[in-house]
Amino acid sequence: MSNIPENLSYTKEHEWLSAADGVATVGITSFAAESLGDIVFVQLPAVGDTITAGEPCGEIESTKSVSELYAPVTGEVVEINEAAADAPELINSDPYEQGWLFRVRTESMPELLDAQEYSKVVEEGE
Repeated sequence: MSNIPENLSYTKEHEWLSAADGVATVGITSFAAESLGDIVFVQLPAVGDTITAGEPCGEIESTKSVSELYAPVTGEVVEINEAAADAPELINSDPYEQGWLFRVRTESMPELLDAQEYSKVVEEGE
């Protein structure tokens, strides 16, 4: 069973989100990181880009596949994690802390899953 922190929100596309003061930090879950295998490249949106909830905003390439990264919220990207872009293995080793991907000033936020609801999504996918 993957690690699913209780204090985060989730999407069915396996992104996690932590929101505070109108800014959301976004990453992919440990389930997604484990499923992808060794992540070798990540393409993130640029600071200043406007992203739309549910639409692709980047890519994650692993030794197994290339997957699209979906925006979990709508808003303006205010920061990207340069450390994760430079060393994508951080996403595999620490997806909820050092492996976060970008921060968004949220304009709108769809209904997200809590940890219990997301764990059901993971169970159905395993």
